[in-house]
Amino acid sequence: MAKFELKLPKMGESVAEATITSWLKEVGDTIEADEAVLEIATDKVDSEVPSEVSGVLVEKLFNVDDVVQVGQTIAVIETEAEVSVSTQAVETVVPEAVTAVEETVVKAQETVGATMGVTEDFSASERFYSPLVKNIAKQEGISLAELEAIVGTGNEGRVTKNDILAYVANRATKNTQSAPVSATSAEQPRSAVSNVAPVSVSMGDEIVEMSRMGKLIAHHMIQSIQTSAHVQSFVEVDVTNIWNWRNKMKNAFQQREGESLTFTPIFMEAVAKALRDFPLMNISVDGDKIIKKKNINLGMAAALPDGNLIVPVIKNADQLNLVGMAKAVNDLAGRARENKLKPDEIQGGTYTVTNVGTFGSVFGTPIINQPQVGILALGAIRKVPAVIETPEGDFIGIRYRMFLSHSYDHRVVNGALGGMFVKRVAEYLEGWDVNRQL
Repeated sequence: MAKFELKLPKMGESVAEATITSWLKEVGDTIEADEAVLEIATDKVDSEVPSEVSGVLVEKLFNVDDVVQVGQTIAVIETEAEVSVSTQAVETVVPEAVTAVEETVVKAQETVGATMGVTEDFSASERFYSPLVKNIAKQEGISLAELEAIVGTGNEGRVTKNDILAYVANRATKNTQSAPVSATSAEQPRSAVSNVAPVSVSMGDEIVEMSRMGKLIAHHMIQSIQTSAHVQSFVEVDVTNIWNWRNKMKNAFQQREGESLTFTPIFMEAVAKALRDFPLMNISVDGDKIIKKKNINLGMAAALPDGNLIVPVIKNADQLNLVGMAKAVNDLAGRARENKLKPDEIQGGTYTVTNVGTFGSVFGTPIINQPQVGILALGAIRKVPAVIETPEGDFIGIRYRMFLSHSYDHRVVNGALGGMFVKRVAEYLEGWDVNRQL
């Protein structure tokens, strides 16, 4: 008999820890090679950690909700033969799971650390802090006193990465609001200066701790607003031809392909075409540089069982036909609802589409998914009276119409480009071929 130590695999250079969300095996259970033993959470994605050997689980070293460092032994598996697993194999079990939020935070850490020269090592504290937490604290210029005051949500009150990122985001907001007033702004009325009002808790009020994902989303939204100058353009679209065409084709598609034909792949196809026409919408900003993306990777906001949203990515969306797009949309949406997305399936997006019409909204003003520069919201399709233009004259008829809401980064996308792009999407939708075959 031999004992194999199952370690937390490496998940990218900037990912140093993960939270255990559930154990799939109990002590005494038999495990096959490549069979999942537990689930871990990193940023928005829940990933499984498989065993590299066959054997029996004899010891679990961590509990659910514990934060584990990369390389730490999570469990011990007893095997019938000696095993030898290379370091490379351990490091590549789980793909890199660095989201746009974390990449931005890492860049900010490097910049702040270089300019502030923080050297505090926190060795005077009796409280345990992970290397990642201490590194973020150093780079962000957080003192030991500040770090000691942060309420930890980890095991035994430990400060997790999410806790310190939430503190950094909150501190940045307060600093912005309490920044010294310039001579110009001092001339403005005092009522124009706003402060965050203290939150009072009354008898009977319920205090609910934000979930891990909730904290990440809150940080991501604040960071996006502070980064990009958001501007919106709105276009109303007549989708009557698409409505009728889908009703005519959906049953045959279901019988042939074994899955539903929704409106989403039709809209995604139009967006991919418009991005090909306007490549300056398919960009990212890095300081004073613009990065023109070669591939068109469409993010698709999808609802999770707890009501939160996640954005899986359809890679090279402009190269898919409608059948391929429909299958990609159905697959990603289905696995998102089941928390089965892989880390690399939420990375690399170059533009995002969100369907606010699913919740009955006519239109919305979505927040840009950094580091992208645009996001399109699809409003609810409504049956409304509308003016129909014909060679014989205009008349009123019943049509299916919807609003497209385009939010874009005004630092690099001017109103003309932002407006022309969403108008081009509308033109593709209104010009739908009612005789198109799948």
